[in-house]
Amino acid sequence: MINILNHFSNELFVGFGWTLLASFLTLVFSLIFGILIALLEVIPHKVANKIGRGYVEIFRNIPLLIIVMFFYLIVPKYIIQLNGFTAGTIGLFLYTSAFIAEIIRSGIQSVSGGQMEGARSTGMTYKQAMQYIILPQAMKIVIPPLGNQFVNLIKDSSILAFVAGFDLMYQANAIASVTFDTMNSYFIIGVLYLIITMPLSYYMRYLEKKLA
Repeated sequence: MINILNHFSNELFVGFGWTLLASFLTLVFSLIFGILIALLEVIPHKVANKIGRGYVEIFRNIPLLIIVMFFYLIVPKYIIQLNGFTAGTIGLFLYTSAFIAEIIRSGIQSVSGGQMEGARSTGMTYKQAMQYIILPQAMKIVIPPLGNQFVNLIKDSSILAFVAGFDLMYQANAIASVTFDTMNSYFIIGVLYLIITMPLSYYMRYLEKKLA
C-alpha cells in the first residue's frame, strides 16, 4: 500500500480531481434539470406531463452504462466528437436527473393541495405559487432522499472508468494492471471515495436537522 501511495500519488490525485469535477457538475446540473422535469410532470398541462413522464421513464429504466456508451461511441460517430470524461459526465447527468426529478415530484405532490389553492386565492399566479410556496416546502421534505441520490451519483461516477474518464476507478484499474496489487489498489480508491461521500452525507444530515 505504501509503495502505491509513493509511486502513484500523482495518478491518485488526478483521479480524485476528475471524480470531484464529474460529481460536482452532475450534482449541480442534474438538480436544476431534475427540478424542471419534475415541474413538467406536475403542471396542469397534458403534453408537458407526458414529456416529463417520458423522460423519467426512459432514463430511469436504461442502464447507466448503455447511456454512457451511447455518448462515447455513437454520438462522436454521427454528431460531435466527445472525449471520455465529457461523454461519461453527460450520461451520468441525464441518468441522475431522472431520479432527482422523481424525488422532487414526490415532494411537490406531498405538499397539501390547499397550499396551492390558498396561494392562488391571494392573487398569485401558478408560477409564483410554485416558486414561493410549494417548492420551498417540497425541497425541505426531499432532503433525505436527495442526499442519498447525491451520494449515489458520486459512486456512479466510477462509470467513467469504462470510457477512459481518468477518474478514481480508471486510475485504480491502471495501477492494478501495473503493480498486480489489486487488493491495495482498490482499497486506497475505496478510501478516497469515502473522503468524498462521508462529508456530503454528514452535511445532508445536518441540513435536514437544521431545516426541520
